[in-house]
Amino acid sequence: MSQLGISPAAGIESSAAQWLERRDHESWSASDETEFDAWLNESPAHAVAYWRLEGIWSTADRLAVLRVPELENVTPMPRRRWWPLAIGMAAGFAVIAALGVAAAHYILQPHERSYATDVGGRESVTFADGSVIELNTNTVLRARMTSSERTIWLDRGEAYFQVHHDGAHPFVVFANGHRITDLGTKFRIRRDAAHLEVALLEGRVRFDAAAGKSSLLMPGDVAIANGGAVSIAREPAEELAEELSWRRGVLVFKHRTLADVAAEFNRYNQKKIVLADVSVGGLKIYGTFRTVDVDLFARVTQHALGLNVDNEGNEIVISR
Repeated sequence: MSQLGISPAAGIESSAAQWLERRDHESWSASDETEFDAWLNESPAHAVAYWRLEGIWSTADRLAVLRVPELENVTPMPRRRWWPLAIGMAAGFAVIAALGVAAAHYILQPHERSYATDVGGRESVTFADGSVIELNTNTVLRARMTSSERTIWLDRGEAYFQVHHDGAHPFVVFANGHRITDLGTKFRIRRDAAHLEVALLEGRVRFDAAAGKSSLLMPGDVAIANGGAVSIAREPAEELAEELSWRRGVLVFKHRTLADVAAEFNRYNQKKIVLADVSVGGLKIYGTFRTVDVDLFARVTQHALGLNVDNEGNEIVISR
């Protein structure tokens, strides 16, 4: 028990209930989503508690619909006043925790699903509305696709979106605290812990930065967000297409530095390229390689650039 007499489990259930109500409020924002994701990722116990409560509320909503004829004259109780009941009910579902976070998420949140790829993997997901999302290497996203909502959270990695436009039901992507809204679009999003890149190939999107700045992107625009700074650049259609070569399982490099190329290969392979000599990082590379051909690429650098290449377990060390 804590000093206030509240057990850690009860505290987590209480926090989960508060998040449940906050997400149901119209004022929910991109910054709220970022804070919520951080809370979920703090501990598996947080995720299990939240999805367990969400499942209970979903069940309660269905039961309420079934009983509408009997309750026509009853004033609904505000959700927040049901928290103690929900927390008590949640205790009866503790067995769900044994199934793990993923299983609880799948069972209790039928309208929200998670999709993920391993390092070097790719996956294409087609939704009922005709929209398609292609996941690149080491990518995680969540999707809530219903008749009234189309919301995506890109938690890690890179994805290419081909969105079926529906003005009545916007297609919204949250990533790194930023919000991207489709206006009839094909676009790519790539993110890591502090960097976000949104490249538009077709149509239009509205980019709402976490700091509040809003921009309308046109084909060829690339929005780049680093921390609180956001800039818009232009790229030729050919370059945008080359950046999507991973959809064909290849990487295209045109006068890219060896440092950049090594970083790209490391995204797709468990075997990593290490530049032991900093001076080789500025050498330029031109060529097309399969994403998994890291050994072939190493041989090319050895013969074409006259570099030393040493295989050391899960590392390829390149030096002069």
